[in-house]
Amino acid sequence: MNLPDDGTKPKRRKRYKGTHPRTFAEKYKEHDPERYQAAVEKIKARGKTPAGTHRPICVKEILEILNPKPGEIALDATLGYGGHAAVVLQNLLPHGRLIGIEQDAIERSKTEERLRAQGISESSLLIAPINFREARNFLKSQGIRGVDMVLADLGVSSMQLDDPTRGFSYKIDAPLDLRMNSQAGEPAWTLLHRLSESDLATLLFEYADERRARVIASALVKAKPKTTRQLADAIRAVMARLPQRVQREEGDAPIRRVFQALRIAINDEFTALDQFLEDLPHILKPHGRVAILSFHSGEDRRVKKSFRSLARENVYREIAPEIIRPSMEEQRANPRSKSAKLRWAIKG
Repeated sequence: MNLPDDGTKPKRRKRYKGTHPRTFAEKYKEHDPERYQAAVEKIKARGKTPAGTHRPICVKEILEILNPKPGEIALDATLGYGGHAAVVLQNLLPHGRLIGIEQDAIERSKTEERLRAQGISESSLLIAPINFREARNFLKSQGIRGVDMVLADLGVSSMQLDDPTRGFSYKIDAPLDLRMNSQAGEPAWTLLHRLSESDLATLLFEYADERRARVIASALVKAKPKTTRQLADAIRAVMARLPQRVQREEGDAPIRRVFQALRIAINDEFTALDQFLEDLPHILKPHGRVAILSFHSGEDRRVKKSFRSLARENVYREIAPEIIRPSMEEQRANPRSKSAKLRWAIKG
C-alpha cells in the first residue's frame, strides 16, 4: 500500500461495481485532492473536473482585467470553491484584502477551511454568508466605503452539480431541490407542485428559451415530480412523442433547460443579478474594475445592458466591446468552460 506523505493510512475506499467509481460518494480520491494530487491531475488531464471541486475559468483574462495590486481591496461576489479568490489574493498581499460572498452554507465552510489552510489570515480574507444582492449594504456595515475590483462568477458551481444530494443534476436520482442556499426558500419540487400550467410554461420559456414550454409544462403538472429522475423521465416521455430526427437533434437538451429554468426561478437569480448590477457603481471606487462571468443568455443580456447603459451615462469610462470567451485550449482542458462569457467595465 502506498501511504500518503504524512504517513497516515488512507481511508478504506467504498466498494463499487466495475473497474472505475461511478457515484459521487465512491470518488474518494477526488474529495481529498491534496492527499491524492497525482490522481486528481490525471482526471484534469482528461478534460474532467474532479468531483466536489471547481476549476476557475478565464483566470488569465480576469487577472489582466482586474490587475490586482498589493494593498488593494477586492470583492469576490460569488466565492464558490475559492479558485479565483486564491489567485487574486496572491496579488493583493501583503496588506491587501478580499471580501468573499457565498450564500451556500455547505460549500462556504469547506472553502474557508481550504483557504485558511493556505495561510490566508482573517485580516486578509473576510467571508460573508449572504447573497450578492446584499453586497452594498454588507460593505457599508463593515465600514468599507468602496473596493478596487469586483469579480462575479455567475450560475451554478461544479461542486453543486456533482453532489447528487443537492438535486442540480438529472444524471443521478435525488430530491429535486436546486437551492443554492439549502437553508432558505423552498425546494424546486414544491414550486412545481403549486405552479399552474400557464405559469410554469411562462417560466420555462422566459428562463430557458424552451420552445416546447407548453407541452412540457402540461406533462410536469400532471406528473408532479419530486425527484430529479422523475422530472427527467416526464420530459423524456414528451420528447418520445416527437419525430426521431427531433429526438436525435435535441438529446437531453430539454431536460437541461428545464433544470436551468427551475434553478433560476427557485433562487431568484435574475432579480438578485439586477440588484447587484444596480449597486455596482456604489460598490466600486473611482477607476474600479469589474469582471463578470456568465453562462446563460439571460445573465449576459443583463450584464451587457447594464454596462452599456451606465457607460452612456459616463458612470463607466470603458466597457468590454465584445464578450471574451475561454480559449480553445481552456475549453479542451475544461469542457464546462465552453458556455462562459466574460464582460468587464471600468468606473470613471
